[in-house]
Amino acid sequence: MRILMVDDHPIVVSGCRAMLAAELDCTIIAADSMQEGEVLATSDALDLCIIDLNLPDGSGFELCKRILANNPDMPIVIFSMNDDLVFAARAIELGVAGYVSKAGDPSELIAAIREVLRNGVYLPHRIARSLAFSRRNSSDGAWNLLSRREIDILRYLGQGKSLSEIAPLVGVSYKTVANACVIMKRKLGARTSSDLVRLAVENRLAVL
Repeated sequence: MRILMVDDHPIVVSGCRAMLAAELDCTIIAADSMQEGEVLATSDALDLCIIDLNLPDGSGFELCKRILANNPDMPIVIFSMNDDLVFAARAIELGVAGYVSKAGDPSELIAAIREVLRNGVYLPHRIARSLAFSRRNSSDGAWNLLSRREIDILRYLGQGKSLSEIAPLVGVSYKTVANACVIMKRKLGARTSSDLVRLAVENRLAVL
């Protein structure tokens, strides 16, 4: 089995190489940048990719998009220090098969690899439970309360744009966008701007 690991931290790569060699019959091909990872992903016969989100020349999300555009069936596991629910939801929305936090138990990475190679989806229990809880408690009827402009603003939030970037895109002032966010929080039962981003991603409003 050949695994591409894209991560710019040599200690992480070295540790994973040793751990995976002990648990799986695999060869690790390492890349330390988005550009190198994309080249290796398209030139090597791979069984799986492990990708960090924070790369020196770009986003791990962008690399995932490029790899999946070229090979939609490629199993990808995100391996990141960021265990925020929003990022995990965005990864799954992109088509990534697994999401593992570097702060978690190392065995989770092994479990994720085995699961996605069986064509499954892997999320740590805490993240999976939080996602399920948030979806179970979201009210579908609340979306009917949003105006077309509010939906557009929410979609741009899901794409990672700031309020100042969104304002000219929807043809209103920064203050109007900020006020719209306050109103949307009330309508959707969200407490923070991060909650709005999560809702946008989970409900497929964001074009990622």
